[in-house]
Amino acid sequence: MKGPMQGWPKDLIDLDQLSEQQITQVLDAALAFKEVSEREIKKVPVLRGKLVVLFFHENSTRTRLSFETAAKRLSADTLALSSSGSSMSKGETLLDTARNILAMRPDALVIRHGAAGAPSFLGERLPIPVLNAGDGPHAHPTQGLLDLMTLREAKGRIRGLKVAVVGDIAHSRVARSNMVGLVRMGAEVRVAGPPSMLCPGIAEEYGVKVFNRVEPALDGADAVIMLRIQLERQSGSLFPGAREYARVYGLDAAKAALMAPDSVILHPGPVNQGVEMTPEIYGAPNSLILEQVTNGVAVRMALLCLMVDPPESGIPPRS
Repeated sequence: MKGPMQGWPKDLIDLDQLSEQQITQVLDAALAFKEVSEREIKKVPVLRGKLVVLFFHENSTRTRLSFETAAKRLSADTLALSSSGSSMSKGETLLDTARNILAMRPDALVIRHGAAGAPSFLGERLPIPVLNAGDGPHAHPTQGLLDLMTLREAKGRIRGLKVAVVGDIAHSRVARSNMVGLVRMGAEVRVAGPPSMLCPGIAEEYGVKVFNRVEPALDGADAVIMLRIQLERQSGSLFPGAREYARVYGLDAAKAALMAPDSVILHPGPVNQGVEMTPEIYGAPNSLILEQVTNGVAVRMALLCLMVDPPESGIPPRS
């Protein structure tokens, strides 16, 4: 195992570890790997003989399948493990489980965990690259990267874009990683949501503009990232109800009309249609929600290639 490229962190915990140049490198590599996914034979031998462990302690569909697809398209072997199917359900600690996984000589560990800090905890104790696939309300760096890729493809750039992030900001790891990544890449970020779902001091900490109403955040925006309400991470009811939330903060045709004429709509999924957005908006021509899923595979291929065992010519040339 060579480990990550020189200048790269051993582990990917959040986007604040990466410079603008490194993020650009990931996006450029992902674009090349996206073309691989469009070929008749959707495989390259970049990680042949490598083992990537997918340890998902929280339920996941998109992220787990995306990482698994990415690893297999790089010709790596995968080992999938969930908390219900591991000895953790019998009382084994996270570190003991990880050490037992390490005894199988994997080359990388992808982990999703409900506790913020779990990927960092393992990264400090394991010699292999650890990639954060979402840890509690803390971070989701690969989602942030795929959103950046989707925006750059659609708009041709990120710097100077006005991007609104709307919804349950306080409990969303996607919001945190997107704020970090977008600001680092030069976008103007506006966040909006109910006061009970906004973090104190968020404007100063992340360099974003904060609104209690969605309309001023959407005014003239080039893009909006709508967020799912994180009911599983809320300690109590933070809004009157789904119908009232949809009326005030959900994206419908009238609110979307406030955005720039060539604006685009993103959502990390799963989408609660009729709450975060209307079915009309979900299926609109400028909705890039399914394109985000496609780009997720490409971004994770790029990261695995760059961090696990980066060959000098492993990233395929663009045709």
